Amino acid sequence: MDGQPDPDGDQRHETATERADRNWDELLQELRVTQTGIQILSGFLLTLPFQQRFTALDDSLRTVYLVAVVLATVSTGLVVAPVASHRLLFRKHQKTALVETSDRLAKLGLAFVGVTVVVVLALVFGFVLGDTAAFVAGGAVLVVFVALWLVVPMLVLRGARRESGHRR
Repeated sequence: MDGQPDPDGDQRHETATERADRNWDELLQELRVTQTGIQILSGFLLTLPFQQRFTALDDSLRTVYLVAVVLATVSTGLVVAPVASHRLLFRKHQKTALVETSDRLAKLGLAFVGVTVVVVLALVFGFVLGDTAAFVAGGAVLVVFVALWLVVPMLVLRGARRESGHRR
């Protein structure tokens, strides 16, 4: 793009092990952010049934709440799974497989986190403003997440590919 060498290209002069270690470290940093967010969201969800106004939820909002709890639990499992895998594979000479598997788990975990946030937002809007507001708010944040988490990175990748094609 700006003439700088590709940091993941041959210019790094790193071994496969060094690359796997670097990729693992980068993935762990990303997971730390994700884990904190999902833990806070899960904690919020787990306290709701103990609030006085929880009994005011109708059956459909209770169902939405339970879906949110299940999604948050699965999200937690997915974003913590790489750490558990690391413990099981530690010193087993499987770092590359660990990084590849953990990358997939992290991506799936992010997708579940996004859906969890959408459902929680719909729950809150549904309780405060009703079903229509729940669908509108949930749909709007879903569009924002898809744009920010999927479309923007794909556009960046397309631009980088186009740019590298022009340099050749």
